[in-house]
Amino acid sequence: MSDELVKKVRAAAGAAWWLVLIGIAWITVGYSAWLTVMTRRPEWVRTLWGGGDLTWDNIQIITLWFFGVFKVILFLVLFTAIWLSLWHRRLRKAD
Repeated sequence: MSDELVKKVRAAAGAAWWLVLIGIAWITVGYSAWLTVMTRRPEWVRTLWGGGDLTWDNIQIITLWFFGVFKVILFLVLFTAIWLSLWHRRLRKAD
C-alpha cells in the first residue's frame, strides 16, 4: 500500500479520536450546566429562547432531544474512529 495513504488514514483516525474526546467533554459540561439552569429556572432563559407560549416543559423536551441527538452523532463518530484505527492497523500490516 501507499505510504501516503497510511499517513492520511492515521491522521484521520487521530482527528476522529480527538473529536470524540472533545465531544464528550463538551456534552458533560453542557449537560451539567443545563441541569443547573433547570433546577433554578430563571426567567431570562425563557426570554432568551423567545418567551411567549414556551413553557419550561417544552424547553426541557427540546434540550433533551438536542443532547440525545448529539450523543447519537457522537456514537457514530466513535464508530468511525474505531473503524479508521482498525483500517490503519490493517494497512500497516499489509506492508
